[in-house]
Amino acid sequence: MENFLLWGFYFLTFYAFLPGLVSRTFGFRVFKRGRAEREIALTFDDGPDPVYTPLLLDLLKRYDAKATFFVVGIHAEKHPELLKRMHDEGHVIGIHNYVHKTNWLMRPRTVKKQINRTCEIIRQATGSQSVYYRPPWGIVNLFDFSNLGHLQIILWSALFGDWRKRVGSERLLNRMMKKLRPGEVLLLHDCGATFGADKDAPANMLAALDPFLAAGQSKGYRFVNIADMIALTDRTKKKAKKPAAMSWMKRIAVSCWMGWEHVFHVLFRVKEVAEDCLFFYRVVPYHGKTLTLSDGSTIAAKDPVVELHMDNKKLLKLMSEARSMMQLAVMLLREAKKSMPQLARKLAADEAAQPAKGVYGVSMINRGVEQFGFDVLPIPKGLFDTSTRLYLRLLLRVLNPSGKERLHDQRSKLTPIIMAMSMEHFWQQTGSELRNETSAARRNPSKAYEDGLHGGDDLPPVAYDNSNAAREFTP
Repeated sequence: MENFLLWGFYFLTFYAFLPGLVSRTFGFRVFKRGRAEREIALTFDDGPDPVYTPLLLDLLKRYDAKATFFVVGIHAEKHPELLKRMHDEGHVIGIHNYVHKTNWLMRPRTVKKQINRTCEIIRQATGSQSVYYRPPWGIVNLFDFSNLGHLQIILWSALFGDWRKRVGSERLLNRMMKKLRPGEVLLLHDCGATFGADKDAPANMLAALDPFLAAGQSKGYRFVNIADMIALTDRTKKKAKKPAAMSWMKRIAVSCWMGWEHVFHVLFRVKEVAEDCLFFYRVVPYHGKTLTLSDGSTIAAKDPVVELHMDNKKLLKLMSEARSMMQLAVMLLREAKKSMPQLARKLAADEAAQPAKGVYGVSMINRGVEQFGFDVLPIPKGLFDTSTRLYLRLLLRVLNPSGKERLHDQRSKLTPIIMAMSMEHFWQQTGSELRNETSAARRNPSKAYEDGLHGGDDLPPVAYDNSNAAREFTP
């Protein structure tokens, strides 16, 4: 019995207590406080509530304040109209489990199911998937750090006990005013229907929030959602950091590499997508084993494919600005989000790309690319795998301002993979209307020219939804 209790203590310590302590105390793998000059992040948990959430949205709208709502799935599925209103009015929606139950009392698989179910409810209501997660009571377990790689865990810098009605609006306001300063991530509640909360407590929160917003506005502060606070924090940290000086040997190595790359582009007819695009491409026959993709299509040997290449000048710039591989990953995802529509426009207008059966590339990215529609496939073991691994590691070592130092800790993650998707799926992701109109223009160029003379509409913008992109992947 003593051994059983001892092992139980060890399990709870490593599974629950230590992860919670480390994340809350040191901010490990979580975001809980920002760095900003005028911005404060408001977050609201446990809703939506059919009575108090609409009143809260009205109040935020009156002050032009943005917020983040961490919704409980069982409440959210009853009120999709409130989720849509949050989204339409510029607020961010995060996940707070399907039921308000601590992760300590659930298996990792159960936690994942709760998150996925709530994420789907949000997607159906808003058309966008959430990338932010706040565990109930801010309690994480050991597996949350690995299982939730596609989500950013958000905690808080201040909470006020507003779920208890007896606190009262006046005392609540006094507590909140002590935290009226830039960079704070404030936790409040717009629903009292969860265990331990008072049903009418949000009335006090609303009564206190009104003068709090007025006071913040009078001081010139802005109330922003968590996505904006994270972006501001990244920019502030980047400004504070002095760029690493590049040695003369590193400058020579980079110059030689860029020169060789330019020659490669000319010799192998690699095409530029746009001046500020992350990608180059060429249309070539595929060489390798048949790729079976998730939509049922295949890419076989000698099938024409659009082969993607990254703009290494842009990669060099991003690596010089990033403080870590994780931050570089975030920056690359943002660039990719902007570049995918540009790639779609270029391919739609390129006659040589029309026979292509898929979009294909080899990269060390191993997290996040699925959100763009790519299938991630392993490279078969052999000479190609070994040579590709060596080439890509050498590339990152040359471009990385700190050489191999920053890559050393990430070595286990630097594994090249194949990323591919069928052209049909590519057009579904990026906008089939663009392809159809561009194809029509190629078939009847005189009509397209006349349309241009008579004020014909421009090509429709490409819609590319990357709201579920992860904050972490390894380039």
